[in-house]
Order: sequence, then C-alpha cells, then structure tokens
Amino acid sequence: MTTPTGEERPQPQEAHQPPAGDEPVRYDYTRLSDQDRYLFNEGTHFGLHNKLGSHTVEVDGELGTYFGVWAPDAERISVIGDFNGWNPDSHPLRQREATGLWEGFIPGVTSGTKYKYHIKSRYRGYEVEKADPFAFHHETPPKTASVVWELDYEWGDEAWMEHRQQANRAEAPTSIYEVHLGSWMRAPDDGDRFLSYRELAPKLADYVEEMGFTHVELMPVMEHPFYGSWGYQITGYFAPSSRYGTPQDFMYLVDHLHQRGIGVILDWVPSHFPGDEHGLAYFDGTSLFEHADERKGFHPDWKSYIFNYGRNEVRAFLASNAMYWLEKFHIDGLRVDAVASMLYLDYSRKPGEWVPNKYGGRENIEAVDFLRFFNEKVYERFPDVQTIAEESTAWPMVSRPTYTGGLGFGMKWDMGWMHDTLEYMSENPVHRKYYHNDLTFRGIYAFNENFVLPLSHDEVVHGKGSLLEKMPGDDWQQFANLRLLFAYMYAQPGKKLLFMGGEFGQRAEWNHDRSLDWHLLEHDSHEGVRRLVRDLNHAYRDEPALHRHDFEPNGFQWIDTHDTEQSVLSFLRWGDDPEDVVACVFNFTPVPRQNYRIGVPFKGTWSERINTDAQQYWGSGVGNWGEVEAAPIAYHGHAHSLMLTLPPLGALYLRPNEVS
Repeated sequence: MTTPTGEERPQPQEAHQPPAGDEPVRYDYTRLSDQDRYLFNEGTHFGLHNKLGSHTVEVDGELGTYFGVWAPDAERISVIGDFNGWNPDSHPLRQREATGLWEGFIPGVTSGTKYKYHIKSRYRGYEVEKADPFAFHHETPPKTASVVWELDYEWGDEAWMEHRQQANRAEAPTSIYEVHLGSWMRAPDDGDRFLSYRELAPKLADYVEEMGFTHVELMPVMEHPFYGSWGYQITGYFAPSSRYGTPQDFMYLVDHLHQRGIGVILDWVPSHFPGDEHGLAYFDGTSLFEHADERKGFHPDWKSYIFNYGRNEVRAFLASNAMYWLEKFHIDGLRVDAVASMLYLDYSRKPGEWVPNKYGGRENIEAVDFLRFFNEKVYERFPDVQTIAEESTAWPMVSRPTYTGGLGFGMKWDMGWMHDTLEYMSENPVHRKYYHNDLTFRGIYAFNENFVLPLSHDEVVHGKGSLLEKMPGDDWQQFANLRLLFAYMYAQPGKKLLFMGGEFGQRAEWNHDRSLDWHLLEHDSHEGVRRLVRDLNHAYRDEPALHRHDFEPNGFQWIDTHDTEQSVLSFLRWGDDPEDVVACVFNFTPVPRQNYRIGVPFKGTWSERINTDAQQYWGSGVGNWGEVEAAPIAYHGHAHSLMLTLPPLGALYLRPNEVS
C-alpha cells in the first residue's frame, strides 16, 4: 500500500489505549456532547471550532487548556509543547469511545502556549508531529507549532453588520479591490518588512475609501507555510497568518474596514491542501482528510491533496471552517477558489488518471453535493453575505439556487469575459475589426449567471505581464488602452473586481516579494489611470443605471453592435426610473471620430459623465466640451440621436440632464 505521493504505506498493527497511570491530564472534562459527536459523524456539525482544537478553560478552579482532535486511526496521541519539553510521553489524550475523537484537559497550560500533537498511528512505524487542524493561531513560518489562543475581541462594527445586507444585495454596486496583504504595501524604511494587520488597517481603508471601491477581497489569509503560494496552500484553516499579527489584529483590520463602510471578502480554498508534514495530509497514518485513491485525492497541477468530500467528518470540517470566518471574523463573503477543479473528476488529468463516477461520467458527484450543502448552510445562517465561485467552465447554474438545480452560489467569476476582452485588447487596433465578436459575444450569455467581471491576480503573474504591458502601442497608446479597458469593464453588466496595482497601471508584473510600485504615482500617466478608476468607481456607485440591474437583461440595451469597420461599440444601461440611463460608447482605435451619430431614447442635453481621454487622466482632451444636445433625428431605433466626437482609444459615458 502507498500514500497518495507514492510512498510506502506502513502496515496496520493492533491499537491500544494510552498507558494507565498517574498522568497530568484530566479526562473528566469534555466539550463534546453526545449530540456533538453524532452531528460530527453525520457531517452536519457547523461549530466544530467551538469544540475541537485548544480552548483555555477553568475546571474545578484549575485554569488550563482542553485539547480535542480527530484521528480515528491513531494508536496513541499526546500533546507536546514548550510546557513539557516536547515530551511525547508526558501528556497523552484519551479516545472517546469509537468516534475517532481524542481529548483531555491539561491544567496549567494557558494562552500563548506552543504545542503540537504527537501521533502514533495504528500503522506500524508511523509517528508524526502535527499542528492542530483547529488551532486559532500558529507560529510564524517557517516554524510550525500551533499556539493556544482565545478569540476575545470587542467589535465596533455594529452599524455595518446591521445594514450590510444593503451593501451585499444583488442590486447594490459591488466593486472589489483584490489585495495580497504581504505585497500591497511594505515598510521600506524598516527592512522592507511586512506591515501588520493593524498597520495596514488605516492605510488600506483610507485608500479604498478614496478610490471608491465597495469591498476588499483578501487573497487567503489562512496560515500557509510557503509564502510564495500566496495563501492557496493552507495548513492552518482556522488561523489568520501570524506573518501579520494575531487573530485579534486581523479582527481589527476587518473591524476598521467595516467602520469605514467597506466590505471584506475572503478567498477560501476547500479544493486542496499541501503535503507539508505538519499539516492535514496523512494525518493519522491514513488518508484522513484526503481521498485515499490518488486518482481522486492528489492534484497533479499543484502537487497537493484533494479533500474527500464524501466523508462526513471532512464535510463538517470544511463547513465549520466557512462558518468560523463568517461568525468569528464578521467576513462578508467567501470567494471559493478553483471550483472547476472540484467539479470534474478528470480536471487536468489524462485518460487513465481518473475514475468515472458511478454513472460513468466525469462529474464529481460528492464535490457537487458538498458545494450545494455549503451554500445552503451559509445562506441559511448568514443570509446577508455572498458566496462567489471562481469557476472557469460552462457548468450550468453555478449562481442559481439549489432548489432549481443550481450550485447555490451568489455570484460567479466571468472568466470568459476576462479572456475574450484581454485577447481583444492585446490586438493591434488596426486588426481589432477582425475580432469584434470577442466583445459582442458576451451578450449571448451575460445574464445566465450572476457574474463578477474579474481582472485578478491570475492575469498579472507567471510571465503574463501586467495589464499595462498587455496593451499594444507606444507609451501613450498603452495608457489610453488601459483606461479604455477599465471603462469598458465598469460599463458592462456585472460586478467588478480589480487586482491591486492595476488601478494605477503598474508596469511590472506583480511580485509577491515586494511592495507595489507606489512611486509611479509621481508620474501623470499613472496618476491619470488612478484618477480614472476612482471616478469610474464613483460613477458606478452614483448612477443606478450602472449597477441596479447588473444581473438582469432589462438593465442593458445595445445601441450598435455592428460598427466592426470602425471598431466602435455602444449600448445603454438602464436603472428603474426613466431618467436612470447612461449611454456608453467605446472607440477601440487611436483615430478620433468626428460627427459620430448614435441613437438615444430622450431629447435634451446629455452630459459627459466619463471621458477617458480627459486631460486629468493623461488623455489628449478630445471630447464634446462636457455635453451635447440630442437632435430630433431618429437613429438606431430611437427618436433622437447625439452627434458625438469620439476620442481616440477612448470611452464616453453620457447621461441626460433632464428626461423628457
């Protein structure tokens, strides 16, 4: 028998209980009721973090720590730490009947104590030291011990929590700033060290508020041993990374953002976990958290382990983890990473490397069931949050309710829009007329899901270059194209997501080992992009037409999709009231277009709400002097029309001053 990595698996031997004797562990205290054990084994316990792990308590006047861990194939488990010289013979735990749960109360162990579990498996020859899967805090990597910690914190975000449903509802403007905490900003005058959660809080809040983003999405903050994984290879699912401080410090960051009216979304990774010895892999000498069959339990791309979604206790572990972040840290949404890799048994696998489901198909039925279960329970307990799927295929109804056959997510990333749009924008403008369909194709499926339009970290790493470097042309044209791209994104139906650095046109590809290039804002070209993104955010939030019907076809109407020869595209965005309308026009060539007529629904004066070629954005200043009068000339199926000057590589948002 072998492990999922191909190593020889130790053979089983007879199990036995911890040795009898006068051990300094009390077994008469438990946090686990019969109902807890039943729900855990059933897979429907959503508060395991309150039961398992380490919890400082007072028992009969003695202050100490309760320890609880799941390891059904362990022969013996003991707590080792700095309180007992890391001696595996000093403090054994006791197994609770046949549940696979081990526990014990150790007097004198208090908050701040470093510890691990020493596990001797029933499989002969396998002994290992494991971090606590439910620990709230860990040593800072590369150290790997867990730390006894409590989560006491006095929150100040009552106003946000009371009204956050308004900020998270489908009809609200949602503009997300994606952030990697270790490289957004550092302390260059102090060895280029990380900023702590508390240091980041006011800086990030000030910037996000001024820029007009509604939410921050944090790349995974859960403890991860390899910093270069960006948090996507997690060993401590219940612990904010100690690289930036304590759990309370992370609470302070969330609290501070909330008090400034900014929502917080966390990346959540239930798709895979790394094989680090102290982590979840091969936890008790068996494939406990991962699927035992490497064709289902080992990911060939990431060299990581895949959760066994068919095991009830694993479902409870993951569901409890989701509830933990929503409950204890007031998180407003979970963006679920790599959903496609969960849905398909043959994801990134060659023939013969995967096992069909019981019906002979490629769908991972157990993972589908888990995702539906997860979404149902999250929305049942936290109806004012959002779950968001990073799902890159055409799997149907990802963001539709489970009772209609959907997966139950609130939103889904539109990876197709991202790919098609970046492909189009990378083309030389003289050739763009041959790729016009890349822009218009989205109209076929734009309302099949509740889409988020992502320009995420994935598009600016691994040699792909920055967004600015993807743009063709000379320096001026690159910036003009980037401004045009952003205006096009903000005008499209769907919520918005932009990765840090893109908002000011960082030229270098993102590097997690250093801060963003904030010094670039000293240049008018980069500052111009930042000003535009700020103004786009505020326009998106202020104009109901630009957000009210992001997920509904009645909020979108083409003006002209057919001007392929000039590479011009135009459409209307509608709100609920007749006066809530914005005309959006895009010129994807560097040629100014005079006397360009578009049909509009209302007469009167239409004002330029946004002109990406304005001089304050480092544009050339071509436009319509701020407004244009509609003429009673029917065009594009409308009774009135505007004669416009379209700026080169520019976008216009126009809205009527008065509707009549």
